[in-house]
Amino acid sequence: MIIHSNIIGEGEPLVILHGFLGMGDNWKTLAKQFAADGYQVHLVDQRNHGRSFHSDTFSYEVLVEDLKLYCEENGLDKIHLLGHSMGGKTAMLFAVTYPAMVDKLIIADIGVKEYPQHHQTILEGLTALSNNSEAMSSRSGADQFLANYISDLGTRMFLLKNLYWVEKGVLGLRMNLAALIQNIEEIGKPLPLDATYSDATLFLRGDKSNYILEEDKNGIYNAFAKAQIKTISNAGHWLHAENPKDFYKEVINFL
Repeated sequence: MIIHSNIIGEGEPLVILHGFLGMGDNWKTLAKQFAADGYQVHLVDQRNHGRSFHSDTFSYEVLVEDLKLYCEENGLDKIHLLGHSMGGKTAMLFAVTYPAMVDKLIIADIGVKEYPQHHQTILEGLTALSNNSEAMSSRSGADQFLANYISDLGTRMFLLKNLYWVEKGVLGLRMNLAALIQNIEEIGKPLPLDATYSDATLFLRGDKSNYILEEDKNGIYNAFAKAQIKTISNAGHWLHAENPKDFYKEVINFL
């Protein structure tokens, strides 16, 4: 099966991989900017996310194979690849597995190390929401219900982009919540210790994020010999949404 995508623009292919519980559409505003600068942007939904197929199998290895199959299906022999968070881990593993298919690699706010599981409250809230028919009868009701678990409005808005109308008065969640919970330990897994990639790579981190720390830099340089690590000011983990202007500038200069 081929993962779903939204393709914007014409030119050199730039594939963007979203983070955990996200979807390609989260990147639509930036994609239009990249397209205006001459890139054909592929906003893909990774399996069990967005409009892509659901599967009980979920790991970075299968996400890499999904992307390879997508590239083959769309005649993409060589791509620029940008991945955020979980998508960044997919992008890293894709680059070390199929280096000849990657031109420029951009990793947004994720390192090569293992990350402890930290989505428990979010997954608990989404599970409770999906089982509450009253809350799932309107977007405002879903937001009010989820606020019992997640106080931050920005995080809730990000998660609630997954809502869609199953039928009149009945909302559903696009992501395959059961499979993601079942395979949650896969999300934090590190890049394999012996993995290396020798071509141009840009790592971007948010200055308010703790995903890439000073002590993580050596591990990144060991795996990515030509890595540049740059910091986006006034931004946390969602650096592309919190400071899109500086994020875009760094990416387009690198490309």
